[in-house]
Amino acid sequence: MKTPECFEILVRNGMVDEVVSRLMSGKEADVYVVQSKGELCCAKVYKDVRMRSFSQMAQYQEGRKGRNSRQARAMQKNTRYGRKETEDAWKNAEVDALRTVAEAGVRVPVVYDYADGILLMELVKGADGNPAPRLNDIRLTGEKAREYHHEMIKNIVVMLCAGIIHGDLSEYNVLVDQAALVIIDLPQAINASKNNNARSMLERDVANITAYFGRFAPELLSTDYGREIWKLYSTGKLSVTSELTGLFEQSDVPADVKGVMREIDYARILHERTLIRAAQSA
Repeated sequence: MKTPECFEILVRNGMVDEVVSRLMSGKEADVYVVQSKGELCCAKVYKDVRMRSFSQMAQYQEGRKGRNSRQARAMQKNTRYGRKETEDAWKNAEVDALRTVAEAGVRVPVVYDYADGILLMELVKGADGNPAPRLNDIRLTGEKAREYHHEMIKNIVVMLCAGIIHGDLSEYNVLVDQAALVIIDLPQAINASKNNNARSMLERDVANITAYFGRFAPELLSTDYGREIWKLYSTGKLSVTSELTGLFEQSDVPADVKGVMREIDYARILHERTLIRAAQSA
């Protein structure tokens, strides 16, 4: 095919030999099959922010910081420079997330290089040697649906233990290769400990995946892994070896608000006394 203009610099620099075909077009990027150094791989070309249709971007960017304080301030103030930094952070987030979850043991495409808004990565292949299909493109037996659901729940737990939540997980963002499920599309991935939307995004990811597999294995629809996982995580009890049940019981014990307020007042009084003693000593 004719080489798109966005690839010209990479072709001149020898990073891309040839653009073979367009693989898919998504809401935040177009994906191409390219030949790089004699091997076929994927090239993800991020769309300009004005052309992207990804909604509610702000909630995904919460907790992301610039590389230094100047960049962070510019991003917060939404200046022209800050918008550029925000855009770069959005693109770099996927590279960082892919490497983080891969190191944790989750199967994702291998990152080869990133330059000029183009991410070069592994071309995941199916059993027939062609580009691997997405989950949405295949039909499952009940047994296979249960097996894949178990695998995806495990992956979600491993990612969370590494501090990452996908944020847009569904059957459209999972490939089926010859040996395992491969999670893709992570530019909206969030830091679980720094984003106030973390719980709702985790539970939504789990709900999306469960709803899909529940089409083939309806008994999965009665599980509640999302809230179970988050409860373990929020209490510091979640690990990659946690035994999950898919059950969740909401506590009916009322919160001891007065007791919490007493503890806060006690801590405040102690702090004030410490300050007074320090001032007197000085």
